[in-house]
Amino acid sequence: MKALITGASSGIGESMAYYMKDLGYDLILTASDENRLAKVAKNIGGKIETIVCDLRYEEEVYKLYDKVKDENIDILVNNAGFGLFGDFVKTDLDRELEMIEVNIKAVHILTKLFLRDFYERDSGFILNVASSAGFMAGPHLDTYYATKNYCLKLTLGIYEELRRAKSNVHISALCPGPVDTNFNRVAKGIFKIKGANKDYVAKYGIDKMLKGKLIIIPTFKMKMTIFFQKFIPTKLLLRITYKIQNRKSL
Repeated sequence: MKALITGASSGIGESMAYYMKDLGYDLILTASDENRLAKVAKNIGGKIETIVCDLRYEEEVYKLYDKVKDENIDILVNNAGFGLFGDFVKTDLDRELEMIEVNIKAVHILTKLFLRDFYERDSGFILNVASSAGFMAGPHLDTYYATKNYCLKLTLGIYEELRRAKSNVHISALCPGPVDTNFNRVAKGIFKIKGANKDYVAKYGIDKMLKGKLIIIPTFKMKMTIFFQKFIPTKLLLRITYKIQNRKSL
């Protein structure tokens, strides 16, 4: 069994790599940071293939697929992604467009290409790392929340198509809340809420994916948050979210 994990040089992706190696999977790890990626592979040990790939660039995404399409991948984990904190009127447009390239376009392309392969052989798993942000709008993290909405809704639609086709291919969306990673540093914001342990989130996500669960929410607190926000009027929910996000600053 072989798994491809994007964004594997840190955070949830790194933790997933450790856990899946323990489960006995052969790994192909990708990230844009060559040094950190090499360090992760060395620390995990064993035979691990690493591919330096910057998913901000469409041609890099296609090159990644072309390099591994004959490797008989069993699991694709679309984990790479980042956020950007700040008012939409002030945030850097170029950085936001890069975010859309990584969080949406790369996920879309890789999901499409690998899904076609999986569908043809009638086996395989795809885990798209979305976020609890995928269930709502996020003032101060507008573009990030929007990208995770896309990721989640794309996954849901594909799931129903596969179900109706009686396919043995499984697709899932991992939707954690704040996780203790370097997300805050990259996004230039600080979460006042303590993040979940990234190793726990990674293990929980992989275990539930292998059981065929569609929406994977790692913590009870976040499950309750997502459940109850359905009953809050939209404008009130936006005010609440704004106040929570407004507590983040560097």
